[in-house]
Amino acid sequence: MSVVVSMWLRAVAATALSLLLTAQHLHASALSAVSSYEFKGFRMQQYLLQQDRHGCRGAIVMAEARSSDHPALTRRCVIMKLPDFTLDRYEEAQRQNAAAVLILLPSNLSSVPQEVIQSFMETEAEVLQRDAMMPLYVVPEDEQLLHVYEEVKQDAATRASSILVRVLRSMVTATAFQILVSNSSPIKPFTDNTIITLEGVLPGVGEDPQTIVITAHYDSFGLAPWLSYGADSNGSGVAILLELARLFQRLYTDPRSRAPYHILFSLTGGGKYNFLGTKRWLEENMDHAESSLLHDNVAFVLCLDTLANGDDLYLHVSRPPKPGSPQHDFIYQLEQVIASRFPWVRFDMVHKKINLGEPTVAWEHERYAMRRIPGFTLSHLEDPKSERRGSILDTMSQVDTRRLKRNAIIIAESLARFMYNLSDKGSPKEIQLFRGQMEVQDSRLSALMSFLTSAPRATQLMDKETAQNLMIATLEQELKQHVQQVYRHTFKQDRKDPDMTFYDQMNQPMMMYRVKPAAFDLFLGGCIAAYLGIMYFAVQNFGGIYSKLKMAMKSKHQ
Repeated sequence: MSVVVSMWLRAVAATALSLLLTAQHLHASALSAVSSYEFKGFRMQQYLLQQDRHGCRGAIVMAEARSSDHPALTRRCVIMKLPDFTLDRYEEAQRQNAAAVLILLPSNLSSVPQEVIQSFMETEAEVLQRDAMMPLYVVPEDEQLLHVYEEVKQDAATRASSILVRVLRSMVTATAFQILVSNSSPIKPFTDNTIITLEGVLPGVGEDPQTIVITAHYDSFGLAPWLSYGADSNGSGVAILLELARLFQRLYTDPRSRAPYHILFSLTGGGKYNFLGTKRWLEENMDHAESSLLHDNVAFVLCLDTLANGDDLYLHVSRPPKPGSPQHDFIYQLEQVIASRFPWVRFDMVHKKINLGEPTVAWEHERYAMRRIPGFTLSHLEDPKSERRGSILDTMSQVDTRRLKRNAIIIAESLARFMYNLSDKGSPKEIQLFRGQMEVQDSRLSALMSFLTSAPRATQLMDKETAQNLMIATLEQELKQHVQQVYRHTFKQDRKDPDMTFYDQMNQPMMMYRVKPAAFDLFLGGCIAAYLGIMYFAVQNFGGIYSKLKMAMKSKHQ
């Protein structure tokens, strides 16, 4: 009997020790985390553009967190890092009816490999063209959320472990994380947003001079409006336009160096939504205004779009310019400046006809072409559908200040050579007009880019948020410092037939709760029952057990 009791006690002790060691081993890599944690989530775009739905229509989340590697995602919140967010994994989450997707956005994008950024941008562009019910949120990374990600990643990895390890983990050590959007109010549409366009003029000399229009749209676009800073697209175009205004203002200050061209500078809103700001501005100037520079002889319109990277420059046109036209002469000057000063830059002209059957236009100059105003768009992108024209990863990490300055020099020098007709006057093609005190200032370009990326510039925020209103006011003051007749045009939508409809709840308070699975309660109940059973047996048989143990101890000493 003593041998049986002794063996039984040893087995109980060994089992308990094994469970404790197993729990310790499985928890060895776990990080400490609070039981509940509140953070801010930024919902994916939701909008109607000419009655076409885009983005996600869902906002409410109440689900357990899972890794994208987990085989079962139904009614779960799938947590992804940037490398995890691929079109295949997004579609798999949709196919399994996942409750939501949560993307962790690193604070330092400059350390993210370029191939990861490219892959994310491609998926982002594709997802934004779709209409989905599954909520998608982007959340800035922090220690707690990274811990949750590692935990659910580890849970998915144990699926390849033995059945015993998986059972013990699910019963003893596993921790579930419940993700919750606390706001349960319905999503509401709004069409009362306004689009603001700024314009200013440097008047030329002579009788009835032609007009050169230099324009850039200032708004940004991306997966989540509150994270869309639009550095390259199109903060770069705005920064170059403002620098051109400063340079030519210094030339136009002296009547002797004023060119026989009006220069009309325009900063337009709604550029990411079919260039609606440009469309309304043209309607006001062409159809309603009695006097406008656009009614006069326009030499050409130069649209600046995405110019802060790459060693390629593309001039996008709707119709190839005829020899002898102002457009043709300006392109010739562009080619001369690039060939003489920046021969490593590849310059090409891309011809794309306007397809009136398409719901949207590709470039801003197409809005002018529809009004029979000649123009073109200068960009380092060849494809108008490039994913780099609208991404939350388009931050200062994607901007090369040296290339931004180089492109500003190319545009400024080419414009000056065209406006002052320097080729016909025998000036050497390598001459530098903007140098010394008149040179393009990279410090100013950097300061402008830092200002433009200091707050998101999504269209639906520009007329509703304090920081965005201040940004437009600052751009207006910047124009007033260098050009004349600065006007602000505010366009409101027709509420009965709006061009675009946005939806609220773009930034939501979210909660994460640390909970144990139901299997843990069963395991804990079993442990308590076993403990009580052992104690009951020990109390009921205390005398016999004590005698046997005492005899065993005596025999051991003998």
